[in-house]
Amino acid sequence: MKTRLPIGCWLATLLVFAALGISATAEAGKFNRVLSAGDAAPAWGRLDDLEGNPVELSGLKDAKCVVVLFLANHCPVATAYERKLIRLQDLYRERGVEFVAISVSLKAGSTREGMQVRAAEQGFNFPYLHDATQSAGKAYGVVATPTVFVLGGDRKVVYLGAIDDSWQAPEKVEEDYLPAAIDAVLAGKRPEIRESRPVGCEIEYRETGKSP
Repeated sequence: MKTRLPIGCWLATLLVFAALGISATAEAGKFNRVLSAGDAAPAWGRLDDLEGNPVELSGLKDAKCVVVLFLANHCPVATAYERKLIRLQDLYRERGVEFVAISVSLKAGSTREGMQVRAAEQGFNFPYLHDATQSAGKAYGVVATPTVFVLGGDRKVVYLGAIDDSWQAPEKVEEDYLPAAIDAVLAGKRPEIRESRPVGCEIEYRETGKSP
């Protein structure tokens, strides 16, 4: 399915993939140069939620599935998915699924204060962590927001990439990657699609101004 991005987001995404030598039709395992499906998920260092409480991957040991979301307040693609992510967390929480969102953005509006405002306005029902060091984004090889990682009970990556294939028109979704991956984990199976190309806004990293 074809989706339409703001020109800036399209250019950023294309530049990232061109720099990494990745085509839009690459095979699974080619969209992220740090992690692949089946890899152990990196455990980030201490990151606090917006109330100042530490949230660590190891602290979610009772969850049957963990969904790690990389979001950014300034990115229209990421914000377009917020209501869907809230609904999915509501749907799956009683089944042992925990969502955690992380922002590594340096853009205005994506500061901790901006995140607090956004989370309150939208009613986030999952932790929203501010990673000023950007180390989590680098460890997960994230090049754009939004990017999601679905982790199984053993905290290995089961799925990574986009949330679905139609960010602008939810009624036109043909591949609903995220819930399909969660359902597979809960059923003790592998999802049919284990990786997809994340579509959104490029993350600028402090040292280089480019993605990892």
